[in-house]
Amino acid sequence: MNRGLTPKFENLVQLLGACRQLRALPYSKVSRAQWKPLPSSAHPVCSVLPYPQFWQNNTFVSIALSQHRHLATKEERKKKKKKIPLTRGEVEIRQKMTIEELAQAMGKDIDHIYEALLYTDVDVDSLEPDSILHEDNIKLIVKKSGMKYKSAKLKEEKERENTDAVKRPPAEPAALTPRPAVVTILGHVDHGKTTLLDSLRKTQVASMEAGGITQHIGAFLVHLPSGEKITFLDTPGHAAFSAMRARGTHVTDIVILVVAAEDGVMQQTVESIQHAKSAGVPLILAINKCDKPEADPERVKKELLAHDVVCEEFGGDVQAVHISALKGENLMVLAEATVALAEMLELKADYTGLVEGTVIESRKDKGKGPVTTAIIQRGTLRKGCVLVAGKTWAKVRFMFDENGKAVDAASPGIPVEIMGWKEVPSAGDEILEVESEQRAHEVVAWRIYVEQQEKMKRDGEVIEAKQKEHRMEYEKKQQNLAHLTWRQKKAALYKANKHVMFLRPKERTEMDKNVLSVIVKGDVDGSVEAILNILDSYDADDECKLDVIHFGMGDISETDVTLAEAFNGVVFGFSVKANESIKQMAAKKGVKIKLHNIIYKLIEDLKEELNSRLPLAVLENTVGEASVLDTFSVTVGKNKIPVAGCRVQKGLLDRSMKFKLIRNGDVIWKGSLSSLKHHKNDVQVIKTGMDCGLSLDKSIQFNIGDEIICYEEKEVQQTTSWDPGF
Repeated sequence: MNRGLTPKFENLVQLLGACRQLRALPYSKVSRAQWKPLPSSAHPVCSVLPYPQFWQNNTFVSIALSQHRHLATKEERKKKKKKIPLTRGEVEIRQKMTIEELAQAMGKDIDHIYEALLYTDVDVDSLEPDSILHEDNIKLIVKKSGMKYKSAKLKEEKERENTDAVKRPPAEPAALTPRPAVVTILGHVDHGKTTLLDSLRKTQVASMEAGGITQHIGAFLVHLPSGEKITFLDTPGHAAFSAMRARGTHVTDIVILVVAAEDGVMQQTVESIQHAKSAGVPLILAINKCDKPEADPERVKKELLAHDVVCEEFGGDVQAVHISALKGENLMVLAEATVALAEMLELKADYTGLVEGTVIESRKDKGKGPVTTAIIQRGTLRKGCVLVAGKTWAKVRFMFDENGKAVDAASPGIPVEIMGWKEVPSAGDEILEVESEQRAHEVVAWRIYVEQQEKMKRDGEVIEAKQKEHRMEYEKKQQNLAHLTWRQKKAALYKANKHVMFLRPKERTEMDKNVLSVIVKGDVDGSVEAILNILDSYDADDECKLDVIHFGMGDISETDVTLAEAFNGVVFGFSVKANESIKQMAAKKGVKIKLHNIIYKLIEDLKEELNSRLPLAVLENTVGEASVLDTFSVTVGKNKIPVAGCRVQKGLLDRSMKFKLIRNGDVIWKGSLSSLKHHKNDVQVIKTGMDCGLSLDKSIQFNIGDEIICYEEKEVQQTTSWDPGF
């Protein structure tokens, strides 16, 4: 009986020792241990121990209970597990990865990641192998491990087939037919370009333009007495419309450069010459206003020599015609010169096949919807044609000439107004005809896709740059706080950000007072483009930030007013209208609507609005000056008050105003007088040449020779330093 109890007793002792040791081990090591069976034997292989043996750290029972179970530790499993070799010096990372995924990507064990996390502000105790790490911490771990990182590429979607529409190959010379010349009129503002066109067309376009200044491109077909047809493009001469002039030269065959005989070569004249040269278009010089007494055509020709415009009489190839657009003098000579140059150029086009053209101008008409003015360059446009331009398309419903008369077809070189667009295309967009509406959808979808891909690429670069900037700022802050404990760090960060954390909404609004949010609405795409180009030149953000929150074409709408109210902004309209209900709504919500028909007046109004957002400047206006001739003190109660004996040298001293004490050119003190006396009597004002005694703050001591300045403060409105260039 005793022999049977002895083995059982030995087993109990061994089990008791194992239990004690398991209790002594940390919980984390026990939880990671795994039981695995071993082959059992009939008899125990270990001797009986009167007291349990304490094992070394990280070692489990290998002798006790060896005939039944074995505890396999994580360390033992690591030895058996083959490590993943790091074949590259760079680690591919994603924005969010688990600890386990990062360890696998780096070819390290999880404990290495835990150790690297000690250098971050992450609470390691709360992390598990499947816990997600953010990109900043992932990059820091990789850097601390002596490795480089690179962002993992997103799974590339299946490459889409290019379904864009393209121009047809050039036609055979035998299939080409003569077409009207497209002539662009360029020149400085108010040099008579539109008046010249009026005289050729026998119309009064200039009188209908706001301020007598062309505000957008006008395309007209002129029938000359000789039977020839010429398409004229009248472009704005104002500095704001540079993009329009450039667009005009790229669709033209000939440029007529109009220069006023009394003004000579001006800024936009030079710019027009540069546009014509960049487009490779020949010039004809029209020297206008030759009927005026102060006209000097020869001076104009000589000035143009400096810009490589050499007239025929100086051995060049540029025809020069002296005209008077207002009186109609020599206009036929100019027309004949244009026709002769067009014949030399042998202008021909293909009248068959799919249509190709260019959008000259676009707008949103209240009755017609999106409308474009276009020049047809190839093919013949008819009703029902399906066109694409930019990221929109159209099925042509109606076409009109420059007089608003409906036409059934438009051939190359002819300007035409097109109705039927789904959206308003941008001025300058290429027009291509496609076979069907389905094909148009494919083309537009492809172009939108390409634009989105390009935008994603640009955004990714910006985001990466911002992240790098923020990381550098974060590391710099951490370096500055490296010598502090975590409690001191927390207190320092709280103190630094306290003024932002407790900022009230009203105070935020006051901080943003020097921000001007604007909404720009225009009649046509080119006008909006010109205004935005001017606003792009704004360079005074340190004074007042200018923020364009919305722009578009068409009259002022309720959406514009609501948006302006949300951003405390101003609505600027150019050659558009706002009906009474919109004006009442804006007045009720406190939104300003400013409508203009002349671009430079709109910009002037915008500058005034910017000035109103600037803080008031305080100016000091000197009222009187006095010099200290002697110093003494007066006892008042238990205090001795310093007093200065002064004589007023200039102006007067008024006790109600501000004073400052100047010593050796430096301002020692600013404030109000404590007392002002003349012959021991309190007075309000001391005039020039009179002596007085005055006292300031009791802590201020006077020296003989000090200057006392009496001044008043005035608040004046600051003006913005931004110069739009005109």
